[in-house]
Amino acid sequence: MPDEPHILVVDDDARLRALLQRYLAENGFRVTTAENAAEAREQLGFMAPDLLVLDVMMPGETGLSLTEFLRAQANDLPVLLLTARGAPEDRIAGFEAGADDYLGKPFDPRELVLRIRAMLRRAAPVPTETATGPIRLGEAEFDPERGELRTPEGAVRLTGGEAALLGALARKANEVLSREDIAAALGMDEAGERAIDVQVTRLRRKIEADPREPRFLHTVRGRGYVLKPGS
Repeated sequence: MPDEPHILVVDDDARLRALLQRYLAENGFRVTTAENAAEAREQLGFMAPDLLVLDVMMPGETGLSLTEFLRAQANDLPVLLLTARGAPEDRIAGFEAGADDYLGKPFDPRELVLRIRAMLRRAAPVPTETATGPIRLGEAEFDPERGELRTPEGAVRLTGGEAALLGALARKANEVLSREDIAAALGMDEAGERAIDVQVTRLRRKIEADPREPRFLHTVRGRGYVLKPGS
C-alpha cells in the first residue's frame, strides 16, 4: 500500500536484516534493506524512505559516518541507530552525529516498532488545531505547524528531532520545560531525555548568532529549557 511508511534497514547481519524486514512488514511498514553504507547511499540516491534504521558498527563506512554525511547534505531523514555499544558516551556520539534515536542490541523488536512509530509522529506536521502561529527568532521565523525555520536567506534545514524539539518549546514559549516535560511531549523515554541536551546544542547552532551566548533558547539551571521568542 502506498500509505505504508517506508523504512530502510541497513545492517551487515543478514539474519537480523531478514528478521527486521519480516517483523516490520507484519506491523504495517514497507521495508527495503541494505547490507552496508555504500549500498544504502546508492538506494538513497533514487528513493526517499520515511525513516532509516541504521547499524553503527559495519565493515567499511560506519553508521555514524553515514549519518554525519546525511546531515552535512541537509538531509533531515529520521535516523534510528542500532548498536551493541550502549554506553552513555556511545549514545551521545550517535546524537552528535545527527541521529534522532538510539537502540542498543540486543533489543525486543516490539520496542523497535514503538520507537519507529514515535519518530514518525514527531516528524509529521503538527495538526492545525493544536499548532501555534509562527514565532520570530530575530531575523528567523519558525512555523510549528510546518516544522519550518526560515531566514531572509531562505529555509534552514532541521532534522525531524530538531523540528520536534523546537516545536515543543515554541508551543510553550516563555515557559520553562524540564527534560522530562520535553521527553514526554516528544514521546521519548529516559534515554531520550539524556539526548535532549545534545539536540539543544545542535538547535542553538541554527537559531542563535552566538550559540555560547543564546538569545532565544535558554538553559535554566536545575529546571530545564525555555524558548523566548523576539525580534
